[in-house]
Amino acid sequence: MLLPARMAVLNYLSTVKNADVKEIMEAMRPQYGHEKQFTKGMYMDHAMSLEANGMCSLISHELDQDGELSLRFAITDDGRATVAKYVPAKYRSK
Repeated sequence: MLLPARMAVLNYLSTVKNADVKEIMEAMRPQYGHEKQFTKGMYMDHAMSLEANGMCSLISHELDQDGELSLRFAITDDGRATVAKYVPAKYRSK
């Protein structure tokens, strides 16, 4: 059984300094890539929802080499506390 995708995004962000949605999706592709909801729009919604709830922060925005908007997110202390409290150790990213 997998973590809910939004919690998995937060779990991933706890292991990196920061990441944009493309990087998050690449990291999650092996486990979540087969799901119908594995879309850039859905993962942008996950990241923005986490940001709206104080679990991560939007730290930068720019256009990538393809001319698409790249938003970079970093986990907050509240996000780290949430991962520690609600993500079982066997699911925590290393």
